[in-house]
Amino acid sequence: MQKDYRATYVAGLVNARALETEAIQILSRQVERLENYPEMEAALRRHIRESEVQRDRLDELLSSLGTSSSGLKDLVTGFVANLAAIGHAVAPDEVLKNAMANYAFEHYEIAAYRALIALAELAGHADAHAVLDLSLREEERMAQWCHDNLESVTRRYAQLRAQGETAGV
Repeated sequence: MQKDYRATYVAGLVNARALETEAIQILSRQVERLENYPEMEAALRRHIRESEVQRDRLDELLSSLGTSSSGLKDLVTGFVANLAAIGHAVAPDEVLKNAMANYAFEHYEIAAYRALIALAELAGHADAHAVLDLSLREEERMAQWCHDNLESVTRRYAQLRAQGETAGV
């Protein structure tokens, strides 16, 4: 493995692992409050399980390089994720804010995995490509779900609000 690229690649893996921890925290807080949006709840629950597996894959890649994740980084990103979830929870349009944030977050994760694939190649860690590509495809599927369902979530929110029901969750 080329040493010039290895440190950057390892830092990217650690960052991606922290990102998955953040995703799990954010989505876990959201699904607790989605009784009026069963399709969204189901999709988020599926993606939480995927994110847990993605985090495990990243742990395996880090282990194969003789290193591990950053507990401090996981702690900080988990804390920030909880703050973000709390910030949206007090908003009357929580579900819309979450739907838009999830759409953006999935694209951020897509970018992270694309960058990791390039860094793995530069660092000579060819074994990582298939693993990272699998996680990338999962993120792309979730981003597509967010894209395909943003309008229906928005319409459901507006319908519930017009009927005087609790529309945010």
